[in-house]
Amino acid sequence: MRLPADDAGHPLAERFRAFIRNPPFPCVGAKSALTRGRLRIAVARDITDGGGDARLYAALLAFIGRYKARADLFQSFAVVFEGPHDLSEEAFEAALWARAQALADQDCRIGHAADPRVADDPEDPHFSLSLAGEAFFIVGLHPRASRLARRFEAPVLVFNLHDQFERLRAEGRYERLRETILARDADLAGSVNPMLARHGERSEAVQYSGRAVPADWACPFRRGSPEPGADWAAVARDLRAGAFDARRLDGAAPDAAARTDAETDSDTNGEKP
Repeated sequence: MRLPADDAGHPLAERFRAFIRNPPFPCVGAKSALTRGRLRIAVARDITDGGGDARLYAALLAFIGRYKARADLFQSFAVVFEGPHDLSEEAFEAALWARAQALADQDCRIGHAADPRVADDPEDPHFSLSLAGEAFFIVGLHPRASRLARRFEAPVLVFNLHDQFERLRAEGRYERLRETILARDADLAGSVNPMLARHGERSEAVQYSGRAVPADWACPFRRGSPEPGADWAAVARDLRAGAFDARRLDGAAPDAAARTDAETDSDTNGEKP
């Protein structure tokens, strides 16, 4: 399992950064991550096809390794897919959960357990998606999203670390930051996102795709158990070969064009309530 090449210079990655820089874009946390050079972007082919799942899982492991080595706030990992561009909200949602399921299945095959700070059952109000022992909140974007903040020219999955939200809460910054994002999103869309809820009040799974799901919606995701007898020798060989070397993810320079006057005290790392 080797670390994929850096996709920072890919045209889709450039356009996604421009999308985040756009002043009306409500997530000041994403703007802050971009400003500080902490938004990592991988480009994949087709969100409906699992052919790139192993590559994306390796890139996520590298991202997690970097965060554990240097746990700066406002770090996000985004996967921008080249297509398809015509997915309905329901089809995009299905593709999102197919990719999440495939990543979690690889995680279990290696032997990783879920992050013990969250639930792994998507019906539980404390659910978050766990990979390599770290919980994530996913933000999905695509061309046919009903919410303007989620409408990008191509499908995107943004992985935001649960640990960062907890750290912001511990610092007493979270509520103010949350209210800033909600107000900006309402200004852009003309209404408050009906799916938003605080962690622990309702499963965050309903928020991932951006679709307003009905009350009887059932999440298709199911996390398995860690498989015994994982080939830790192979993992160690990959680590020695630099497969998850955090230093190889440090090429992106801070993005001065993305600076906002809300950066220091009025930002947060994604949409998680």
